[in-house]
Amino acid sequence: MKVELLSPAGNMEKLKAAINFGADAIYLSGKDFGLRASADNFTIEEMHEAFSFLHSKGKKGYVTVNIYARNYDFNELGSYLDQLKEVSPDALIVSDPGVFKFIRDRKIDIPIHISTQANITNYMAVKFWQQLGAERIVLARELSREEIRFIAENVKCELEVFVHGAMCISHSGRCVLSNYFNKKDSNRGECTHPCRWKYHLMEETRPGEYLPVFEDERGTYIYNSKDLCLIEHVGELIDMGVKSLKIEGRMKSSMYTAVVTGVYRQAIDTALKGEFKVDEKWIRLLNTVSNRTYTKGFYADEADENSINYKTSSYVRGSDFLGVVTSCEDGRLNFHCKGKINIGDELQILTPDMDEFVFKVDEIYDINVEKVEFTKPNYDYFFNFDIKIPENSIIRRIL
Repeated sequence: MKVELLSPAGNMEKLKAAINFGADAIYLSGKDFGLRASADNFTIEEMHEAFSFLHSKGKKGYVTVNIYARNYDFNELGSYLDQLKEVSPDALIVSDPGVFKFIRDRKIDIPIHISTQANITNYMAVKFWQQLGAERIVLARELSREEIRFIAENVKCELEVFVHGAMCISHSGRCVLSNYFNKKDSNRGECTHPCRWKYHLMEETRPGEYLPVFEDERGTYIYNSKDLCLIEHVGELIDMGVKSLKIEGRMKSSMYTAVVTGVYRQAIDTALKGEFKVDEKWIRLLNTVSNRTYTKGFYADEADENSINYKTSSYVRGSDFLGVVTSCEDGRLNFHCKGKINIGDELQILTPDMDEFVFKVDEIYDINVEKVEFTKPNYDYFFNFDIKIPENSIIRRIL
């Protein structure tokens, strides 16, 4: 069975990183009606560029229109959908039944996928949406492997499952903490992540006296979920008949997108050969990108205290993103700089085939072939390099 690797794209740079490192499809949002308002996202003009690039590579792209709409949203949604028709996305990702009906009533001939925000946790809900015309269902993250298997055995609709990335403490992301604390609606893409904050108790007869909550000597992070990682279960999910394996992270860096996509690409390809076995290299590489440590969550019945990160609400970072290779020929490795590099630094190059090269920086040249002692972000430079390195490879510092 052909299985799809679906990666996030918060902007054009991240989209290209996903495709270069092996994604079959990406999902993105316009400036409105998606659930990641803090991501760069795409203007209509940028979407035209994005889908032209994707379709030229034989890849697919899906546009999120998955807010929970208010009455006034429909005033602008119609014109936005008309613009999307010209972009020709391969599907729209929707969660609100009202938005679904609005799209259908306008006779917009774009396939619809039902978002994980719709909280689909059973096979009858899948059949309900399929009967209405949905072509794919993104299952809720709260499902176990047995529940996913049962659904897959009892429906004919395409199923999509999140396999990697951040998880919301609330049911499939339908949280109102952000609304309460900051008047920012997480169901409209404005989440301020109060689940990552530290909390104290206040006893109502002692206003202003804040009592620290200690689960252990570090305090408490009662809402602070670890990140999902199902790399060990890729083969199992494919065998169940899951059509699409999805990576979370439209707000993560292009290095994050590249590395995680590349790892899951190798895992899927290995599984499709009937030889699935977890490579320790995959685990090591996943630990080099930002994460809150990993859990298998509900999938493997780990959705308990073991799925909460009690140490810190900050990301663990195993590497610094320093550049992208733009070309490599005649012993000259050209790159676009993303972070400061100094003479003497020991760096790693990670190629789209997930080959790793470690080297020490002896000399750095700018585009005028002048030696420099260090680089500055967003400028172009080159190293002298004996090995032929593929374009779009990642340059980084392992921490």
